[in-house]
Amino acid sequence: MSLNLHWQKSSFSGGGGAEDCLEIAAGPTTLHLRESDHPTTILTPTPTALHALIRRIAQEL
Repeated sequence: MSLNLHWQKSSFSGGGGAEDCLEIAAGPTTLHLRESDHPTTILTPTPTALHALIRRIAQEL
């Protein structure tokens, strides 16, 4: 990916040196997701798919 993305960890991620964190970055027109322990695998969901993912996660909490 040629974009210079600024990755941010989820506030729900474990603190300290935990490596299993969800990270998100905003591109010019899309959001990108990755797991910090697999940083080269980047997901770029559509807004509909991201909305469905967030709803499903919220149901599990």
